Amino acid sequence: MIRRRSAFLPVVVAMLSVVCAVSQVQAQSLMTRHVREATLNGQAQLVGRLPASQSMQLEIVLPLRNQPELEKFLQELYDPSSPEYRNFLTVEEFTARFGPNQEDYDAVIQFAKANGLRVVGKSANRMNVSVTGTVGNIESAFHVTIGVYQHPTENRTFYSPDREPTVDLPFQLWHISGLDNYSIPRAMFVRNNAQAKSNATTGSGPGASFLGSDMRAAYYGGSLTGTGQSLGLLEYYGTDLTDLTTYFKNAKQTNNVPITLFSVDGTSTSCLAKDGCDDTEQTIDMTQAIGMAPGLSSLVMFVGASSPLDDAGILNGMATYVPLVASLSASWLWTPADPTTDDPYFEEFAAQGQNYFNAAGDDAKWASGGYSWPAEADYVTCVGGTDLSTTGPGGTWASETAWSSGGGGISPDKIVIPSWQVATAAKCAKCSQTYRNGPDVS
Repeated sequence: MIRRRSAFLPVVVAMLSVVCAVSQVQAQSLMTRHVREATLNGQAQLVGRLPASQSMQLEIVLPLRNQPELEKFLQELYDPSSPEYRNFLTVEEFTARFGPNQEDYDAVIQFAKANGLRVVGKSANRMNVSVTGTVGNIESAFHVTIGVYQHPTENRTFYSPDREPTVDLPFQLWHISGLDNYSIPRAMFVRNNAQAKSNATTGSGPGASFLGSDMRAAYYGGSLTGTGQSLGLLEYYGTDLTDLTTYFKNAKQTNNVPITLFSVDGTSTSCLAKDGCDDTEQTIDMTQAIGMAPGLSSLVMFVGASSPLDDAGILNGMATYVPLVASLSASWLWTPADPTTDDPYFEEFAAQGQNYFNAAGDDAKWASGGYSWPAEADYVTCVGGTDLSTTGPGGTWASETAWSSGGGGISPDKIVIPSWQVATAAKCAKCSQTYRNGPDVS
């Protein structure tokens, strides 16, 4: 008994020491905002709470390290006069220089498990930890209450934390993705009514509409095919590849590009009309890309949840996919609580030589509270629409006019004008000299 007692006491002392150490950790705020202004000012009326037993999936995001060094590196990386010009990093090299350290990443995993959350995914760059858990455990872990509110501008309710989350860790986190479903991403495809008529006159498709091959012929004479290159598409719903096959059959063309449907968070990659799912945007994205570049070595569709918005999961999946995809494109817009939320992923894209393009939108100029993200982000190339005329089906370029009423404008989130826009904006009477202008290219 004496030996057992003597062995037991040190164990008790050690356990008490751990408990004391944990209790002494001051709750840390996060480095980004999570709560919408409509929730804070009472514009969104509280109507209830999420059930404590309901399951949620979140992305716990750690901040990058050495941010000043990263910004300096990116400037040199794209400066033709710099010895660092186009010396892009691999995922492993980026992680070693700028990613969270292993000790902090392990601490977040232990924090999640200690709070009753199940770790369901890790990331090669140590930025994301994917977890699932009950609302009750999530509220306890992040010191929030998940309320249900009436959306101020849409005919639906949404859930959201009542205050900014905090964590019992000795360092700050960057963001918790998935704590609200205030913003549901919108595809930029707009379906016209039955009376609408196309103005197309010189395309090879039905009703003289343009195929991807028409645009390739107009801009490149049909000589460039994207041979050996890869493309990644950001999508918030899966697709029905039968629709892709039907398109190419009706267009009397052949698709030889291998397609991978990659779910970043368990979201279904299937989107079938019989289930009420519309894959028009997804199919258009694929058909136009393949028609434009029929020699692609691969096309990867990155699919993630739309509600709650899993931008962190999709963008991180794009940044770490093996083999790395060099060209990335999105035709979706959403509204984050904090416009800096996705910057670490865009910075990683830039450091790794990945080009990310986002549609500016089709139906209206950017406005405060509307949909302009991530087209207005610092490290994103924002692409607008044009009216194109060619010499005929499969013909050469004849004329082109940028849309005056399409998406674009001055950054509603007041993102500072990037250095490479300053000279051009100075010659433009309607451009801002202070904030980012969009689109960059049409």
